[in-house]
Amino acid sequence: MSVVRLLVLGAVRRRGRAHGYLVRADLEAWGAHEWSNATSGSVYHALKSMTEQGLLLAHESTPSEAGGPPRLEYEITAEGDEAYFRLLRKALSSRDPSLDQLAAAVGLIDDLPRAEAVDLLRRRAKAMDQWRDSITSHLPPDADLETWGPVGAVIGLWLHTADSRTAWTHQLIRRLEQGAFRMAGDT
Repeated sequence: MSVVRLLVLGAVRRRGRAHGYLVRADLEAWGAHEWSNATSGSVYHALKSMTEQGLLLAHESTPSEAGGPPRLEYEITAEGDEAYFRLLRKALSSRDPSLDQLAAAVGLIDDLPRAEAVDLLRRRAKAMDQWRDSITSHLPPDADLETWGPVGAVIGLWLHTADSRTAWTHQLIRRLEQGAFRMAGDT
């Protein structure tokens, strides 16, 4: 999954209709250039590519004040909306999306109804628990990972990762259940 694709679809969807500069400015305002590969070039490439794929519609708008060609404004299509929500749901429910994909999905989580977001995050937590169980099921009950050398350190890293990601996910679930964020469908 491309994090740029998720971010660009989300930005265009939230604006309704936007030219590339606005999309790029929105992503920069979100800090996406710091934690993802959403550079100026990748944003414009994604806009062009997703227009060719039918995920976005391009509309010519007013001519450039500098005398260049008219600006293109982009609007999400029904197919683009489906792709956006598919990417968003996958990133929120997957055990191990890349950190930038998870960050993008959490930043856009309020496009989902609260109950659906909580359900997706519960699936993520369950997948993390299953991964942790698959690691520990192969260990002897009295395993002392510190005596296993580098292999023990790797297993310890996996267990720590599973535990910390599960704890973070449960914390976000609690926040959502307590009413954090204004979600789609909230009145």
